[in-house]
Amino acid sequence: MTLLPTAEPRRVRRAVVDLVMARRGTAAWALVTLVGATAVGLGTAPVLGHIVDLVVQDRAPSSLAVPIALLLVIAALSGLGNALGVAGVARLGEGVVADLRERFVARALRLPLERVELAGSGDLTSRVTGDVTVVTRAVRDAFPRLAQALFTIVLTLGALALLDWRFLAVVLLAVPVQMYSLRRYLKLAAPVYDEHRKAVGVRQHRLLDTISGARTVRAFGLADEHTRRVGDASQRAADLAVAGMRLATRLFSLLNLAEFIGLAGVLIAGYWLVGQDMATIGTATAAALYFHNLFAPINTAIGLADEAQKARAALARMIGVCDLPAEEESDDHPAPDGSLSLTGVGHAYRPGLPVLSDVDLEVAPGERVALVGASGAGKSTLAKLVAGIHPAAEGSLRVGGLDLAATGPIAARRAVTLISQEVHVFAGPLADDLRLARPDATDEELGAALETVGALDWVSALPEGTATVVGTGGHKLTAAQAQQIALARLVLADRPIAVLDEATADAGSAGARQLEEAATRALEGRTGLVVAHRLTQAADADRVVVLEGGRVVESGPHEELVRAGGPYAELWKAWSARR
Repeated sequence: MTLLPTAEPRRVRRAVVDLVMARRGTAAWALVTLVGATAVGLGTAPVLGHIVDLVVQDRAPSSLAVPIALLLVIAALSGLGNALGVAGVARLGEGVVADLRERFVARALRLPLERVELAGSGDLTSRVTGDVTVVTRAVRDAFPRLAQALFTIVLTLGALALLDWRFLAVVLLAVPVQMYSLRRYLKLAAPVYDEHRKAVGVRQHRLLDTISGARTVRAFGLADEHTRRVGDASQRAADLAVAGMRLATRLFSLLNLAEFIGLAGVLIAGYWLVGQDMATIGTATAAALYFHNLFAPINTAIGLADEAQKARAALARMIGVCDLPAEEESDDHPAPDGSLSLTGVGHAYRPGLPVLSDVDLEVAPGERVALVGASGAGKSTLAKLVAGIHPAAEGSLRVGGLDLAATGPIAARRAVTLISQEVHVFAGPLADDLRLARPDATDEELGAALETVGALDWVSALPEGTATVVGTGGHKLTAAQAQQIALARLVLADRPIAVLDEATADAGSAGARQLEEAATRALEGRTGLVVAHRLTQAADADRVVVLEGGRVVESGPHEELVRAGGPYAELWKAWSARR
Protein backbone atom coordinates (compact mmCIF):
# COMPACT_ATOMS: atom_id res chain seq x y z
CA MET A 1 0.00 0.00 0.00
CA THR A 2 1.44 3.36 -1.10
CA LEU A 3 -0.30 6.20 0.76
CA LEU A 4 -1.27 9.37 -1.05
CA PRO A 5 1.22 12.22 -0.48
CA THR A 6 1.22 14.79 2.31
CA ALA A 7 2.18 18.40 1.54
CA GLU A 8 5.27 19.98 3.08
CA PRO A 9 4.74 22.75 5.71
CA ARG A 10 5.94 25.48 3.32
CA ARG A 11 3.43 24.34 0.70
CA VAL A 12 0.64 24.31 3.30
CA ARG A 13 1.41 27.90 4.32
CA ARG A 14 1.50 29.06 0.70
CA ALA A 15 -1.80 27.33 -0.03
CA VAL A 16 -3.47 28.96 2.99
CA VAL A 17 -2.20 32.40 1.93
CA ASP A 18 -3.53 31.86 -1.59
CA LEU A 19 -6.93 30.79 -0.26
CA VAL A 20 -7.16 33.79 2.09
CA MET A 21 -6.02 36.27 -0.58
CA ALA A 22 -8.81 35.06 -2.80
CA ARG A 23 -11.15 36.53 -0.16
CA ARG A 24 -9.05 39.54 0.81
CA GLY A 25 -12.08 41.83 1.19
CA THR A 26 -13.65 39.65 3.89
CA ALA A 27 -10.24 39.21 5.53
CA ALA A 28 -9.65 42.98 5.69
CA TRP A 29 -13.12 43.61 7.13
CA ALA A 30 -12.66 40.94 9.80
CA LEU A 31 -9.18 42.23 10.71
CA VAL A 32 -10.17 45.89 11.05
CA THR A 33 -13.34 45.14 13.01
CA LEU A 34 -11.70 42.70 15.40
CA VAL A 35 -8.67 44.92 16.05
CA GLY A 36 -10.90 47.92 16.64
CA ALA A 37 -13.16 46.04 19.05
CA THR A 38 -10.16 44.67 20.96
CA ALA A 39 -8.58 48.13 21.20
CA VAL A 40 -11.81 49.62 22.54
CA GLY A 41 -12.11 46.80 25.08
CA LEU A 42 -8.65 47.55 26.44
CA GLY A 43 -9.98 50.85 27.72
CA THR A 44 -11.69 48.97 30.58
CA ALA A 45 -8.53 48.50 32.69
CA PRO A 46 -7.39 52.16 32.81
CA VAL A 47 -10.96 53.34 33.50
CA LEU A 48 -11.18 50.90 36.41
CA GLY A 49 -7.76 52.13 37.58
CA HIS A 50 -9.05 55.70 37.45
CA ILE A 51 -12.07 54.68 39.55
CA VAL A 52 -9.67 53.17 42.13
CA ASP A 53 -7.73 56.45 42.25
CA LEU A 54 -10.97 58.40 42.75
CA VAL A 55 -11.95 56.15 45.64
CA VAL A 56 -8.47 56.39 47.20
CA GLN A 57 -8.67 60.20 46.92
CA ASP A 58 -12.06 60.05 48.65
CA ARG A 59 -13.85 61.89 45.86
CA ALA A 60 -17.60 62.40 45.88
CA PRO A 61 -19.74 59.54 44.54
CA SER A 62 -20.93 61.77 41.72
CA SER A 63 -17.39 61.77 40.31
CA LEU A 64 -17.86 58.08 39.42
CA ALA A 65 -20.76 58.75 37.06
CA VAL A 66 -18.65 59.58 34.00
CA PRO A 67 -16.21 56.61 34.38
CA ILE A 68 -19.10 54.19 34.90
CA ALA A 69 -20.92 55.56 31.87
CA LEU A 70 -17.68 55.21 29.91
CA LEU A 71 -17.42 51.55 31.01
CA LEU A 72 -20.91 50.90 29.66
CA VAL A 73 -20.05 52.52 26.32
CA ILE A 74 -16.81 50.50 26.09
CA ALA A 75 -18.68 47.26 26.87
CA ALA A 76 -21.32 47.95 24.24
CA LEU A 77 -18.87 48.94 21.49
CA SER A 78 -16.46 46.15 22.31
CA GLY A 79 -19.21 43.54 22.37
CA LEU A 80 -20.68 44.68 19.07
CA GLY A 81 -17.27 44.91 17.42
CA ASN A 82 -16.20 41.48 18.66
CA ALA A 83 -19.43 39.94 17.40
CA LEU A 84 -18.95 41.48 13.95
CA GLY A 85 -15.25 40.60 13.89
CA VAL A 86 -15.72 36.99 14.92
CA ALA A 87 -18.52 36.69 12.37
CA GLY A 88 -16.15 38.06 9.72
CA VAL A 89 -13.42 35.59 10.67
CA ALA A 90 -15.96 32.76 10.62
CA ARG A 91 -17.24 33.84 7.20
CA LEU A 92 -13.67 34.01 5.92
CA GLY A 93 -12.87 30.58 7.34
CA GLU A 94 -16.01 28.94 6.00
CA GLY A 95 -15.32 30.36 2.56
CA VAL A 96 -11.73 29.14 2.63
CA VAL A 97 -12.78 25.65 3.74
CA ALA A 98 -15.50 25.54 1.08
CA ASP A 99 -12.95 26.45 -1.62
CA LEU A 100 -10.49 23.87 -0.30
CA ARG A 101 -13.15 21.17 -0.03
CA GLU A 102 -14.31 21.77 -3.59
CA ARG A 103 -10.74 21.68 -4.90
CA PHE A 104 -10.05 18.50 -2.95
CA VAL A 105 -13.14 16.69 -4.19
CA ALA A 106 -12.62 17.88 -7.76
CA ARG A 107 -9.04 16.62 -7.78
CA ALA A 108 -9.87 13.38 -5.97
CA LEU A 109 -12.44 12.57 -8.66
CA ARG A 110 -9.84 13.17 -11.38
CA LEU A 111 -6.95 11.22 -9.89
CA PRO A 112 -5.65 8.26 -11.86
CA LEU A 113 -7.68 5.32 -10.59
CA GLU A 114 -4.56 3.19 -10.33
CA ARG A 115 -3.04 5.71 -7.91
CA VAL A 116 -6.13 5.59 -5.71
CA GLU A 117 -6.17 1.79 -5.71
CA LEU A 118 -2.49 1.62 -4.76
CA ALA A 119 -3.17 3.85 -1.75
CA GLY A 120 -6.19 1.80 -0.69
CA SER A 121 -9.72 3.06 -0.21
CA GLY A 122 -9.16 3.84 3.47
CA ASP A 123 -6.50 6.50 2.84
CA LEU A 124 -8.67 8.57 0.52
CA THR A 125 -11.87 8.12 2.53
CA SER A 126 -10.12 9.14 5.76
CA ARG A 127 -9.04 12.35 4.04
CA VAL A 128 -12.50 12.98 2.62
CA THR A 129 -14.15 12.38 6.00
CA GLY A 130 -11.79 12.70 8.97
CA ASP A 131 -9.38 15.34 7.64
CA VAL A 132 -12.12 17.53 6.19
CA THR A 133 -13.97 17.31 9.53
CA VAL A 134 -10.86 18.29 11.52
CA VAL A 135 -10.16 21.31 9.31
CA THR A 136 -13.81 22.40 9.28
CA ARG A 137 -14.09 22.14 13.07
CA ALA A 138 -10.90 24.16 13.51
CA VAL A 139 -12.14 26.90 11.17
CA ARG A 140 -15.58 27.10 12.77
CA ASP A 141 -14.43 27.07 16.38
CA ALA A 142 -10.69 27.37 16.89
CA PHE A 143 -9.56 29.96 14.34
CA PRO A 144 -12.03 32.77 15.29
CA ARG A 145 -11.05 32.35 18.94
CA LEU A 146 -7.37 32.19 18.03
CA ALA A 147 -7.54 35.38 15.96
CA GLN A 148 -9.32 37.22 18.77
CA ALA A 149 -6.81 35.95 21.34
CA LEU A 150 -3.77 36.99 19.29
CA PHE A 151 -5.10 40.50 18.73
CA THR A 152 -5.87 40.81 22.43
CA ILE A 153 -2.35 39.73 23.41
CA VAL A 154 -0.58 42.13 21.04
CA LEU A 155 -2.78 45.13 21.85
CA THR A 156 -2.67 44.48 25.61
CA LEU A 157 1.12 44.45 25.60
CA GLY A 158 1.03 47.74 23.71
CA ALA A 159 -1.41 49.18 26.26
CA LEU A 160 0.90 48.08 29.10
CA ALA A 161 3.78 49.91 27.45
CA LEU A 162 1.68 53.09 27.20
CA LEU A 163 0.52 52.73 30.81
CA ASP A 164 4.03 52.31 32.22
CA TRP A 165 6.93 50.62 30.46
CA ARG A 166 8.19 49.18 33.75
CA PHE A 167 5.10 47.02 34.13
CA LEU A 168 5.63 45.75 30.60
CA ALA A 169 9.22 44.87 31.48
CA VAL A 170 8.23 42.62 34.42
CA VAL A 171 5.40 41.05 32.41
CA LEU A 172 7.94 40.03 29.78
CA LEU A 173 9.66 37.86 32.41
CA ALA A 174 6.99 35.26 31.67
CA VAL A 175 7.68 35.28 27.92
CA PRO A 176 10.80 33.03 27.95
CA VAL A 177 8.88 30.30 29.78
CA GLN A 178 5.93 30.63 27.42
CA MET A 179 8.13 30.63 24.31
CA TYR A 180 10.16 27.67 25.52
CA SER A 181 7.05 25.65 26.32
CA LEU A 182 5.38 26.52 23.01
CA ARG A 183 8.46 25.81 20.86
CA ARG A 184 9.06 22.55 22.67
CA TYR A 185 5.43 21.57 22.18
CA LEU A 186 5.36 22.45 18.48
CA LYS A 187 8.61 20.59 17.84
CA LEU A 188 7.40 17.42 19.55
CA ALA A 189 3.72 17.60 18.60
CA ALA A 190 4.04 18.15 14.84
CA PRO A 191 5.42 14.67 14.02
CA VAL A 192 3.02 13.06 16.50
CA TYR A 193 -0.05 14.56 14.82
CA ASP A 194 1.31 13.82 11.35
CA GLU A 195 1.77 10.17 12.30
CA HIS A 196 -1.65 10.13 13.97
CA ARG A 197 -3.44 11.24 10.79
CA LYS A 198 -1.54 8.59 8.80
CA ALA A 199 -2.42 5.96 11.41
CA VAL A 200 -6.09 6.93 11.14
CA GLY A 201 -5.88 6.40 7.38
CA VAL A 202 -4.32 2.95 7.82
CA ARG A 203 -6.98 2.04 10.40
CA GLN A 204 -9.73 3.16 8.04
CA HIS A 205 -8.25 1.14 5.20
CA ARG A 206 -8.03 -2.04 7.27
CA LEU A 207 -11.56 -1.60 8.59
CA LEU A 208 -13.01 -1.11 5.10
CA ASP A 209 -10.92 -3.98 3.75
CA THR A 210 -12.19 -6.32 6.45
CA ILE A 211 -15.84 -5.26 6.28
CA SER A 212 -16.08 -5.33 2.47
CA GLY A 213 -14.44 -8.75 2.38
CA ALA A 214 -16.23 -10.16 5.43
CA ARG A 215 -17.57 -13.22 3.64
CA THR A 216 -14.15 -14.13 2.27
CA VAL A 217 -12.57 -13.54 5.68
CA ARG A 218 -15.03 -15.92 7.30
CA ALA A 219 -14.80 -18.48 4.50
CA PHE A 220 -11.02 -18.83 4.88
CA GLY A 221 -10.99 -18.61 8.67
CA LEU A 222 -9.10 -15.31 8.69
CA ALA A 223 -11.30 -13.56 11.26
CA ASP A 224 -8.68 -13.68 14.03
CA GLU A 225 -5.92 -12.40 11.74
CA HIS A 226 -8.04 -9.51 10.45
CA THR A 227 -9.22 -8.69 13.95
CA ARG A 228 -5.59 -8.55 15.08
CA ARG A 229 -4.63 -6.28 12.16
CA VAL A 230 -7.54 -3.92 12.82
CA GLY A 231 -6.71 -3.98 16.53
CA ASP A 232 -3.04 -3.16 15.87
CA ALA A 233 -3.98 -0.27 13.61
CA SER A 234 -6.53 1.04 16.13
CA GLN A 235 -4.03 0.73 18.99
CA ARG A 236 -1.42 2.61 16.98
CA ALA A 237 -3.87 5.47 16.34
CA ALA A 238 -4.94 5.51 20.00
CA ASP A 239 -1.33 5.52 21.28
CA LEU A 240 -0.50 8.50 19.09
CA ALA A 241 -3.63 10.34 20.27
CA VAL A 242 -2.63 9.75 23.91
CA ALA A 243 0.90 10.93 23.15
CA GLY A 244 -0.55 14.17 21.78
CA MET A 245 -2.68 14.67 24.90
CA ARG A 246 0.35 14.04 27.11
CA LEU A 247 2.30 16.75 25.29
CA ALA A 248 -0.63 19.18 25.66
CA THR A 249 -0.85 18.48 29.41
CA ARG A 250 2.86 19.23 29.86
CA LEU A 251 2.41 22.44 27.89
CA PHE A 252 -0.33 23.76 30.20
CA SER A 253 1.68 22.95 33.33
CA LEU A 254 4.48 25.22 32.04
CA LEU A 255 1.94 27.91 31.14
CA ASN A 256 0.71 27.96 34.73
CA LEU A 257 4.31 28.57 35.86
CA ALA A 258 4.60 31.47 33.41
CA GLU A 259 1.39 33.03 34.76
CA PHE A 260 2.74 32.87 38.30
CA ILE A 261 6.03 34.51 37.29
CA GLY A 262 4.32 37.33 35.38
CA LEU A 263 1.64 38.14 37.94
CA ALA A 264 4.11 38.00 40.82
CA GLY A 265 6.37 40.41 38.91
CA VAL A 266 3.50 42.87 38.29
CA LEU A 267 2.42 42.83 41.95
CA ILE A 268 5.96 43.26 43.25
CA ALA A 269 6.69 46.07 40.76
CA GLY A 270 3.37 47.75 41.60
CA TYR A 271 4.10 47.57 45.35
CA TRP A 272 7.54 49.10 44.83
CA LEU A 273 6.44 51.82 42.35
CA VAL A 274 3.48 52.92 44.50
CA GLY A 275 5.74 52.96 47.57
CA GLN A 276 8.20 55.20 45.74
CA ASP A 277 5.38 57.50 44.50
CA MET A 278 6.36 56.56 40.96
CA ALA A 279 2.89 55.23 40.13
CA THR A 280 -0.60 55.49 41.54
CA ILE A 281 -2.58 52.61 42.99
CA GLY A 282 -4.94 52.98 40.05
CA THR A 283 -2.07 52.55 37.58
CA ALA A 284 -0.83 49.45 39.42
CA THR A 285 -4.38 48.11 39.46
CA ALA A 286 -4.74 48.69 35.71
CA ALA A 287 -1.42 46.93 35.09
CA ALA A 288 -2.48 43.92 37.18
CA LEU A 289 -5.82 43.80 35.36
CA TYR A 290 -4.08 43.95 31.99
CA PHE A 291 -1.83 41.02 32.84
CA HIS A 292 -4.66 39.06 34.43
CA ASN A 293 -6.71 39.64 31.30
CA LEU A 294 -3.86 38.10 29.31
CA PHE A 295 -4.32 34.72 31.04
CA ALA A 296 -7.33 33.71 28.99
CA PRO A 297 -6.10 34.80 25.52
CA ILE A 298 -2.59 33.40 26.09
CA ASN A 299 -3.99 30.07 27.26
CA THR A 300 -6.47 30.15 24.40
CA ALA A 301 -3.81 30.91 21.81
CA ILE A 302 -1.36 28.31 23.06
CA GLY A 303 -4.08 25.81 23.85
CA LEU A 304 -5.44 26.18 20.35
CA ALA A 305 -1.98 25.30 19.10
CA ASP A 306 -3.12 21.75 19.79
CA GLU A 307 -6.10 22.20 17.46
CA ALA A 308 -3.88 24.04 15.00
CA GLN A 309 -1.47 21.10 14.89
CA LYS A 310 -4.30 18.68 14.18
CA ALA A 311 -5.73 21.01 11.53
CA ARG A 312 -2.28 21.54 9.98
CA ALA A 313 -1.70 17.79 9.72
CA ALA A 314 -5.16 17.28 8.20
CA LEU A 315 -4.70 20.25 5.87
CA ALA A 316 -1.34 18.90 4.67
CA ARG A 317 -3.02 15.61 3.72
CA MET A 318 -5.79 17.43 1.84
CA ILE A 319 -3.37 19.71 -0.03
CA GLY A 320 -1.20 16.68 -0.80
CA VAL A 321 -4.13 15.29 -2.77
CA CYS A 322 -4.97 18.67 -4.35
CA ASP A 323 -1.40 18.95 -5.67
CA LEU A 324 -1.44 15.56 -7.38
CA PRO A 325 -1.58 15.85 -11.17
CA ALA A 326 -4.99 15.10 -12.62
CA GLU A 327 -5.49 12.84 -15.57
CA GLU A 328 -5.16 14.74 -18.81
CA GLU A 329 -8.38 15.08 -20.75
CA SER A 330 -8.56 15.75 -24.44
CA ASP A 331 -11.39 15.96 -26.95
CA ASP A 332 -9.09 15.45 -29.94
CA HIS A 333 -9.64 11.70 -30.14
CA PRO A 334 -12.06 10.26 -32.68
CA ALA A 335 -15.33 8.75 -31.51
CA PRO A 336 -14.66 5.22 -30.20
CA ASP A 337 -16.17 2.12 -31.77
CA GLY A 338 -16.96 -1.21 -30.12
CA SER A 339 -13.73 -3.08 -30.86
CA LEU A 340 -11.14 -4.41 -28.43
CA SER A 341 -7.60 -5.47 -29.35
CA LEU A 342 -5.01 -6.76 -26.86
CA THR A 343 -1.60 -7.86 -28.11
CA GLY A 344 1.04 -9.24 -25.74
CA VAL A 345 -0.58 -7.49 -22.79
CA GLY A 346 0.96 -8.01 -19.38
CA HIS A 347 0.48 -6.43 -15.97
CA ALA A 348 1.92 -6.71 -12.46
CA TYR A 349 0.89 -4.93 -9.28
CA ARG A 350 4.33 -5.68 -7.82
CA PRO A 351 7.59 -6.05 -9.76
CA GLY A 352 8.37 -9.66 -10.52
CA LEU A 353 4.86 -10.91 -9.73
CA PRO A 354 2.93 -10.77 -13.02
CA VAL A 355 -0.85 -11.05 -12.86
CA LEU A 356 -1.27 -11.10 -16.65
CA SER A 357 1.27 -12.31 -19.20
CA ASP A 358 1.28 -12.18 -23.00
CA VAL A 359 -2.50 -11.86 -23.39
CA ASP A 360 -3.79 -11.68 -26.97
CA LEU A 361 -7.47 -10.99 -27.48
CA GLU A 362 -9.53 -9.60 -30.35
CA VAL A 363 -13.19 -8.69 -29.76
CA ALA A 364 -15.37 -7.53 -32.65
CA PRO A 365 -17.92 -4.74 -32.23
CA GLY A 366 -21.12 -6.12 -30.74
CA GLU A 367 -19.54 -9.41 -29.66
CA ARG A 368 -20.15 -10.66 -26.12
CA VAL A 369 -17.14 -12.39 -24.54
CA ALA A 370 -17.12 -14.14 -21.17
CA LEU A 371 -13.90 -14.31 -19.13
CA VAL A 372 -13.74 -17.39 -16.91
CA GLY A 373 -11.12 -19.01 -14.74
CA ALA A 374 -10.22 -19.77 -11.17
CA SER A 375 -9.83 -17.03 -8.57
CA GLY A 376 -6.56 -15.20 -9.18
CA ALA A 377 -6.45 -16.09 -12.88
CA GLY A 378 -6.39 -12.38 -13.82
CA LYS A 379 -9.99 -11.89 -15.00
CA SER A 380 -10.70 -8.74 -12.98
CA THR A 381 -7.28 -7.30 -13.76
CA LEU A 382 -7.92 -7.74 -17.48
CA ALA A 383 -11.32 -6.07 -17.07
CA LYS A 384 -9.70 -3.12 -15.27
CA LEU A 385 -7.11 -2.70 -18.01
CA VAL A 386 -9.85 -2.55 -20.64
CA ALA A 387 -11.83 -0.08 -18.50
CA GLY A 388 -8.79 2.18 -18.16
CA ILE A 389 -8.35 1.77 -14.40
CA HIS A 390 -4.78 0.48 -14.85
CA PRO A 391 -2.43 1.08 -17.77
CA ALA A 392 -1.02 -2.06 -19.31
CA ALA A 393 2.54 -2.65 -18.16
CA GLU A 394 3.39 -4.54 -21.35
CA GLY A 395 2.01 -4.94 -24.83
CA SER A 396 -0.51 -3.02 -26.88
CA LEU A 397 -4.08 -2.28 -25.79
CA ARG A 398 -6.61 -0.70 -28.13
CA VAL A 399 -10.06 0.07 -26.74
CA GLY A 400 -12.79 1.35 -29.03
CA GLY A 401 -10.19 1.70 -31.76
CA LEU A 402 -8.04 4.00 -29.60
CA ASP A 403 -4.47 3.12 -28.62
CA LEU A 404 -4.38 3.67 -24.84
CA ALA A 405 -0.60 4.08 -24.86
CA ALA A 406 -1.11 7.25 -26.90
CA THR A 407 -4.46 8.51 -25.65
CA GLY A 408 -4.20 7.58 -21.95
CA PRO A 409 -6.67 5.60 -19.86
CA ILE A 410 -9.29 8.35 -19.76
CA ALA A 411 -10.04 7.69 -23.43
CA ALA A 412 -10.93 4.12 -22.50
CA ARG A 413 -13.40 5.32 -19.92
CA ARG A 414 -15.16 7.35 -22.62
CA ALA A 415 -15.61 4.17 -24.59
CA VAL A 416 -16.29 1.76 -21.72
CA THR A 417 -18.87 1.48 -18.97
CA LEU A 418 -17.64 -0.67 -16.08
CA ILE A 419 -20.01 -2.32 -13.61
CA SER A 420 -18.37 -4.22 -10.81
CA GLN A 421 -19.68 -6.39 -8.02
CA GLU A 422 -19.56 -3.39 -5.68
CA VAL A 423 -22.12 -0.90 -6.99
CA HIS A 424 -23.08 2.22 -5.08
CA VAL A 425 -26.51 3.75 -4.63
CA PHE A 426 -26.12 7.49 -4.14
CA ALA A 427 -28.27 9.23 -1.55
CA GLY A 428 -31.07 11.24 -3.12
CA PRO A 429 -33.95 10.82 -5.57
CA LEU A 430 -33.61 7.71 -7.70
CA ALA A 431 -33.95 9.83 -10.85
CA ASP A 432 -30.83 11.80 -9.86
CA ASP A 433 -28.99 8.53 -9.29
CA LEU A 434 -29.89 7.39 -12.80
CA ARG A 435 -29.03 10.75 -14.38
CA LEU A 436 -25.44 10.44 -13.20
CA ALA A 437 -24.96 8.47 -16.41
CA ARG A 438 -26.73 11.06 -18.57
CA PRO A 439 -27.63 14.36 -16.85
CA ASP A 440 -29.97 15.48 -19.66
CA ALA A 441 -32.00 12.24 -19.77
CA THR A 442 -35.77 12.77 -19.85
CA ASP A 443 -38.23 10.93 -17.64
CA GLU A 444 -39.23 8.84 -20.66
CA GLU A 445 -35.61 7.83 -21.25
CA LEU A 446 -35.23 6.89 -17.58
CA GLY A 447 -38.34 4.72 -17.85
CA ALA A 448 -37.07 3.06 -21.03
CA ALA A 449 -33.73 2.23 -19.39
CA LEU A 450 -35.47 0.79 -16.35
CA GLU A 451 -37.75 -1.28 -18.56
CA THR A 452 -34.75 -2.63 -20.49
CA VAL A 453 -33.23 -4.07 -17.31
CA GLY A 454 -36.56 -5.26 -15.87
CA ALA A 455 -36.69 -2.70 -13.07
CA LEU A 456 -39.62 -0.54 -14.16
CA ASP A 457 -42.27 -2.51 -12.25
CA TRP A 458 -40.65 -2.30 -8.84
CA VAL A 459 -39.53 1.30 -9.39
CA SER A 460 -43.10 2.29 -10.31
CA ALA A 461 -44.27 0.63 -7.10
CA LEU A 462 -42.03 2.87 -4.96
CA PRO A 463 -43.87 5.56 -2.93
CA GLU A 464 -42.86 8.34 -5.34
CA GLY A 465 -41.55 6.35 -8.30
CA THR A 466 -38.23 7.68 -9.58
CA ALA A 467 -38.60 10.66 -7.22
CA THR A 468 -38.27 8.32 -4.22
CA VAL A 469 -35.21 9.08 -2.09
CA VAL A 470 -32.87 6.08 -1.99
CA GLY A 471 -29.47 5.41 -0.45
CA THR A 472 -28.39 6.50 3.03
CA GLY A 473 -31.41 7.71 4.99
CA GLY A 474 -33.81 6.79 2.19
CA HIS A 475 -35.53 3.74 0.76
CA LYS A 476 -33.19 0.76 1.01
CA LEU A 477 -32.62 -1.19 -2.19
CA THR A 478 -31.75 -4.88 -2.29
CA ALA A 479 -28.45 -6.01 -3.82
CA ALA A 480 -30.27 -7.15 -6.98
CA GLN A 481 -32.16 -3.85 -7.27
CA ALA A 482 -28.93 -1.87 -6.84
CA GLN A 483 -27.37 -3.89 -9.65
CA GLN A 484 -30.38 -3.24 -11.86
CA ILE A 485 -29.97 0.50 -11.27
CA ALA A 486 -26.30 0.16 -12.26
CA LEU A 487 -27.33 -1.67 -15.42
CA ALA A 488 -29.88 1.04 -16.17
CA ARG A 489 -27.10 3.60 -15.89
CA LEU A 490 -25.12 1.51 -18.37
CA VAL A 491 -28.00 1.76 -20.82
CA LEU A 492 -28.30 5.52 -20.30
CA ALA A 493 -24.56 6.10 -20.72
CA ASP A 494 -24.83 4.33 -24.09
CA ARG A 495 -21.12 3.68 -24.58
CA PRO A 496 -20.06 1.17 -27.22
CA ILE A 497 -18.31 -1.21 -24.79
CA ALA A 498 -19.53 -2.59 -21.46
CA VAL A 499 -17.44 -4.48 -18.91
CA LEU A 500 -19.31 -6.46 -16.26
CA ASP A 501 -16.95 -7.61 -13.51
CA GLU A 502 -18.95 -10.24 -11.58
CA ALA A 503 -21.88 -7.84 -11.64
CA THR A 504 -24.39 -10.51 -10.51
CA ALA A 505 -22.27 -12.11 -7.78
CA ASP A 506 -24.09 -10.50 -4.83
CA ALA A 507 -27.63 -11.17 -6.04
CA GLY A 508 -27.96 -14.66 -4.59
CA SER A 509 -29.34 -17.62 -6.43
CA ALA A 510 -32.90 -16.23 -6.45
CA GLY A 511 -32.02 -12.99 -8.25
CA ALA A 512 -28.94 -14.07 -10.22
CA ARG A 513 -30.81 -15.38 -13.26
CA GLN A 514 -33.01 -12.30 -13.35
CA LEU A 515 -29.91 -10.11 -13.28
CA GLU A 516 -28.23 -12.17 -15.98
CA GLU A 517 -31.24 -11.61 -18.21
CA ALA A 518 -31.15 -7.89 -17.37
CA ALA A 519 -27.44 -7.77 -18.22
CA THR A 520 -28.09 -9.53 -21.53
CA ARG A 521 -30.71 -6.93 -22.49
CA ALA A 522 -28.45 -4.08 -21.34
CA LEU A 523 -25.62 -5.39 -23.54
CA GLU A 524 -27.72 -5.49 -26.70
CA GLY A 525 -26.15 -3.38 -29.41
CA ARG A 526 -22.80 -2.99 -27.66
CA THR A 527 -19.64 -5.01 -27.11
CA GLY A 528 -19.67 -6.92 -23.85
CA LEU A 529 -16.76 -8.23 -21.77
CA VAL A 530 -18.23 -10.25 -18.90
CA VAL A 531 -16.21 -11.59 -15.97
CA ALA A 532 -18.42 -14.59 -15.34
CA HIS A 533 -19.15 -15.47 -11.72
CA ARG A 534 -21.76 -17.99 -12.87
CA LEU A 535 -20.97 -20.14 -15.88
CA THR A 536 -24.50 -19.72 -17.19
CA GLN A 537 -23.25 -16.26 -18.24
CA ALA A 538 -20.46 -17.96 -20.19
CA ALA A 539 -22.89 -20.36 -21.84
CA ASP A 540 -24.96 -17.42 -23.11
CA ALA A 541 -21.93 -15.51 -24.45
CA ASP A 542 -20.79 -15.49 -28.07
CA ARG A 543 -17.35 -16.59 -26.99
CA VAL A 544 -15.64 -17.85 -23.84
CA VAL A 545 -12.05 -16.93 -22.95
CA VAL A 546 -10.43 -19.07 -20.26
CA LEU A 547 -7.59 -17.63 -18.17
CA GLU A 548 -5.12 -19.59 -16.08
CA GLY A 549 -2.22 -17.99 -14.28
CA GLY A 550 -2.72 -14.74 -16.15
CA ARG A 551 -2.62 -16.35 -19.60
CA VAL A 552 -5.30 -17.19 -22.15
CA VAL A 553 -5.43 -21.00 -22.37
CA GLU A 554 -8.68 -21.44 -24.33
CA SER A 555 -10.99 -19.37 -26.47
CA GLY A 556 -14.13 -20.29 -28.37
CA PRO A 557 -17.91 -20.77 -28.19
CA HIS A 558 -19.31 -22.56 -25.13
CA GLU A 559 -20.41 -25.74 -26.92
CA GLU A 560 -17.13 -26.06 -28.76
CA LEU A 561 -15.05 -25.74 -25.57
CA VAL A 562 -17.24 -28.25 -23.73
CA ARG A 563 -16.70 -30.78 -26.52
CA ALA A 564 -12.95 -30.08 -26.53
CA GLY A 565 -12.62 -31.53 -23.02
CA GLY A 566 -10.06 -28.95 -21.92
CA PRO A 567 -9.90 -26.62 -18.86
CA TYR A 568 -13.27 -25.03 -19.62
CA ALA A 569 -14.95 -28.42 -19.91
CA GLU A 570 -13.62 -29.29 -16.46
CA LEU A 571 -14.95 -26.01 -15.05
CA TRP A 572 -18.35 -26.60 -16.67
CA LYS A 573 -18.51 -30.15 -15.35
CA ALA A 574 -17.76 -28.97 -11.79
CA TRP A 575 -20.27 -26.12 -12.12
CA SER A 576 -23.00 -28.39 -13.47
CA ALA A 577 -22.46 -30.87 -10.62
CA ARG A 578 -23.09 -28.13 -8.02
CA ARG A 579 -26.31 -26.85 -9.62
